[in-house]
Amino acid sequence: MMDWLENDLLMTISSCEVASSDASFRRYFRVISEQCSYIVMDAPPEKENIDAFLSVAELLSASGVNVPIIYQQNKDDGFLLLEDFGSECFLDKLNAQSASGLYKIACDELFKLHSMVNTKKIALPVYDEAFFHRELVIFEEWFLNGLLDVDTPVVLWGNLNAKLISSALEQPVVCVHRDYHSRNLMYLNDNSVGVIDFQDAVLGPITYDLVSLLKDCYIAWPDSEVESWMFDYYQRLIQANLIECAAEDFKRWFDLMGMQRHLKAVGIFARLHLRDSKSNYLKDIPRTLAYIIQISTQYSDFEAWGGYLEHQILPKFEGYLLT
Repeated sequence: MMDWLENDLLMTISSCEVASSDASFRRYFRVISEQCSYIVMDAPPEKENIDAFLSVAELLSASGVNVPIIYQQNKDDGFLLLEDFGSECFLDKLNAQSASGLYKIACDELFKLHSMVNTKKIALPVYDEAFFHRELVIFEEWFLNGLLDVDTPVVLWGNLNAKLISSALEQPVVCVHRDYHSRNLMYLNDNSVGVIDFQDAVLGPITYDLVSLLKDCYIAWPDSEVESWMFDYYQRLIQANLIECAAEDFKRWFDLMGMQRHLKAVGIFARLHLRDSKSNYLKDIPRTLAYIIQISTQYSDFEAWGGYLEHQILPKFEGYLLT
C-alpha cells in the first residue's frame, strides 16, 4: 500500500495509522500527505468486490448522496484513495438530546437514496425471494445450529420465513444501501452526513434502510420515538408519491422488515465470532434479539416464534456467554 502511495502516486506520506476495520475483510488507513488527510481502503481482491464499490459510489454521487470522493484507484491490489470524512460516526454523537436532529439529517440523506437514485444506470442485484431466503438461513446456520447447537423448529421456521418474505416483496422497490445505520453514517463539521459502506447496495423494499437506521443493532430508542420518526418519514414518502399504502400497512412492513434484518444480523454476529474471531459483536446479540421478540408479541402470526426465542433461545444464549 505504501509503495503504491509513495512510488506510483508520488505522495509524501508523513503519517499512516489504522482508521477502522469492519465486519468484512476490508481495512481502512488514515494517511497524511502535505497536511491533507485521506483514507486508503484496503480491500483484498480475492475477498472483496472493489468494482461494486466504484460503480455504486458513482451511482450515489450522481444522485446527490454524500459518499466519499475517490481520488485514485488500484484495482489489481484492491486499494482506493478516498476522501476523509473524519472519525466521528453518528453512533459517537447520538444521545437523548441529539437524536432527533441527527435522525432528521440521516433521513434527509436517505430520502435522496429513495427518490433520486437512477436505478437504471447500473444493474444492481435484486432482493428477490431467493435472496431473502439466503439471508434468513444465516440465522439458522450460524446462530441456532452453529453457536447454540439447536435444531431448527421446522414448521415454526418455515412459517416465519414465508410471512417475512411475503411482506418484503409487497413493498415498493427502491435503491437499498443495506447497512444504513449509525456506524456507517459519518458526522461532518457542517452538520451533514457522509455515507460509507454502500458497496452492497441492491434494489429492494422501501422500509429496509429506514428500519436499519431507526432500529439500529448498536443503539436502541423508546418505541414512541421510533414510531414518531418512522411516521414522519412515511408522510414524506406519501407526499412524494413514492408509496400509496395506509400508515398501519407501512408500520407492518417496517416491523416485519426489521425482524428479517435483525434475524440476519444475529446470524452474522454469530458468524463473525465463530468464523472470523470477531467476538465483540456477541454483545450486540441481546439487543437485536430483543427487537425480534418485541415485534413478535405485537402480531398474532409471530407470537409462537417470539415465545420460542424468549423462553428457549435467549436463555440458551445467555448460558453460552457464561461458558
